[in-house]
Amino acid sequence: MASLQSLISKQLVAPNCTVTARLNGAPPLVVNASSVEASSDEKKVTKRRLALLGAGALSTVLLNSSSAYAEEVPKNYRSYVDANDGYSYLYPSDWRDFEFLGHDSVFKDRNVQLQSVRVAFIPTTKTDVRDLGPMDEAIFNLVNNVYAAPNQIPAIYDMQERTVDGRNYWTFEYDLEAPGYGVSAFATVAIGNGRYYTLIVTANERRWSRLRNKLKVVADSFKISDLNA
Repeated sequence: MASLQSLISKQLVAPNCTVTARLNGAPPLVVNASSVEASSDEKKVTKRRLALLGAGALSTVLLNSSSAYAEEVPKNYRSYVDANDGYSYLYPSDWRDFEFLGHDSVFKDRNVQLQSVRVAFIPTTKTDVRDLGPMDEAIFNLVNNVYAAPNQIPAIYDMQERTVDGRNYWTFEYDLEAPGYGVSAFATVAIGNGRYYTLIVTANERRWSRLRNKLKVVADSFKISDLNA
């Protein structure tokens, strides 16, 4: 898997692939990559600042969402706020803090593998996700070139944009199919503070139908805050 930084720095060009678009219940967009570069990410895990401050969820309404927090965090969620790195999000209250190489914050289910949320960021000179190009092309390249391992077949199901305080966020749903197992996920990407932020929340594909709405709240809650000068 290529790094996010290498993807951002080059022009977005779709690789050789087979695509089947899903529209209004039709089959998903399926990507069969001809080749995917293996990851060499060995970045040091950043020490995390965990602050359960009781901040509420962001509105999940797409386009021109309110930036105001609710007075209380929704039931069965907790809030993670990292003021030093300029972001926040909700996660299920029964998940625990976890270390994951190359990520700034991670929470995972205490008992079930593949159920987790993680956030990473890298420097960028871009100022908005729209600088990456058309949303469908940019997300296609992210899933195909960054998220999918060589033995996985990606399928993209949904792409949405929301705007909070003038900042744009892209959230999309996808599967990664491999022999014997599959992973389903939401990802939210955004740019701010000179950083390219990525939140990914995942679950086993077989449990996705039960967990999808719960994990969509996590993906939609991600928000960047301005860093103090």
